Amino acid sequence: MRALQLEKPREFRFIDASEAQPPGPGEALVRVRKVGVCGTDISGYLGKMPFFSYPRIPGHELGVEVLAVGTGVTNVKPGDTCSVEPYINCETCFSCLRKRGNCCESLTVLGVHIDGGLRPRFVLPARKLHPAQGLSFEQLALVETLAIGCHAVDRASIAPDEFALVVGAGPIGLSALEFVRLTGCRYGVLDVNEKRLAFCRDRMGIPTTIQATGGAEDIDAIKSAAGGHLPTVVIDATGHPRAMERSLEFVGFTGRMVYVGIVPDPIAVPDPLFHRREMTLLGSRNALPGDFRRIIDLIRGGQIDTRPWISHRLEFADVPNQFEALTRPETGVIKAMIDLDSAD
Repeated sequence: MRALQLEKPREFRFIDASEAQPPGPGEALVRVRKVGVCGTDISGYLGKMPFFSYPRIPGHELGVEVLAVGTGVTNVKPGDTCSVEPYINCETCFSCLRKRGNCCESLTVLGVHIDGGLRPRFVLPARKLHPAQGLSFEQLALVETLAIGCHAVDRASIAPDEFALVVGAGPIGLSALEFVRLTGCRYGVLDVNEKRLAFCRDRMGIPTTIQATGGAEDIDAIKSAAGGHLPTVVIDATGHPRAMERSLEFVGFTGRMVYVGIVPDPIAVPDPLFHRREMTLLGSRNALPGDFRRIIDLIRGGQIDTRPWISHRLEFADVPNQFEALTRPETGVIKAMIDLDSAD
């Protein structure tokens, strides 16, 4: 079968991959229908993702159909349509035994450490499939993106009487905003890109948008939006080291800073500021199985509207020629979706 491999940064090529074997005990064979493109894929393509290894078949935001299951599988059956939890954890390390498989000590992520979904069929642990009959394959492929934001907001422990600021209006920032909204708090988003902020206002109904300038006026604008003080919750989804450092300036006294983006560079923490405001600094990595189930229910129930998300669609055959454009801000990508229905 034909698969799409990222040989090295900025170099895709189609390869003849071995056909998937029948699933073994606890496994499922799936047909990939849709693959979402996320910041990890972009960073891997550009050579800026610290955990990415080459050559690699990318793709971890997946909408799939179950073709066959191995012995002992009870959570899915052939014909089920599913979202994929792409974090393959060991189930035996300290983190896994504490039900924190998202940061398993030997974690492998589909499309990052091991081959992912830019191929027609592959086998994976059936426990990583979340059936969701009634959702489209595009909606299924969006669940993982939303799960990243869901987990980040859970890490922040936002109370309804707080003001939360999300820094970065890319897909991960937008996913965090979905769940910040569900907490019932007051909230807003800051970004340098006015087009992204316009999308937040016009398509997603975000009440407060702030265009960052890099100057002292950013602090004034944030304080004004938050009611005269700095936010007690800041979630940084920029994935840019200097922006991540500056986000610490936006955290109010006794506030929490949640980093979602991952960069290979060190992040400097200004210690006097950190201690004076008695901040809490939190990392957020991947998501948990319960996040996937919650999101599927929220989409079904209409609490999350996925219609504004998909801005670009690509055919499998066109990815090598069109992927570079997805990395450019002027392309205006919110979420690109790759169609594998014709792949084989």
